[in-house]
Amino acid sequence: MIVADTSALISLATAEVSDLVFAEFEVHTTSVVMQELEETAEYDDPHGQAARDVLEQQAQFSVHTIDGEQFESSTIDQGEASCITLENQLEPAFLLTDDLRALPEIQNLTTTRVALSPIVLQALVKRGVLERQDAQDRLEQIAKTRDWLGAPIYRRARQLLDE
Repeated sequence: MIVADTSALISLATAEVSDLVFAEFEVHTTSVVMQELEETAEYDDPHGQAARDVLEQQAQFSVHTIDGEQFESSTIDQGEASCITLENQLEPAFLLTDDLRALPEIQNLTTTRVALSPIVLQALVKRGVLERQDAQDRLEQIAKTRDWLGAPIYRRARQLLDE
């Protein structure tokens, strides 16, 4: 089971693997993330298209409404905070985020393993759903679209796929 925030869902959609991810894994997210996806979908750019792609596949994953006050900070936004609350309720194997800046703080607030979305590419390779080269190509696609080239998140993601 995976809980995914907005950034992770957009990255996976940019890599054109959302359908594989939703078929292979039990994916959960929150209504707050869905609202962020709807807002992003209004943009006429690759991120907007990725958000629209995820929204079109909504029947393939579970969306939860999180009630009550949620933790937020200067690095953790509402979507991430709602995913932390959901993670505490569901206890998934992974909480996915591509917000590298918020990653350390999220890790301190959860008991679940917090990971970058490319870990899913690695898991798809291990499951025999994607060839390693295909996963690496899709990572490059994410990196170009999400402006990760040369960034720390890109280096981390490359390490995941080289393991």
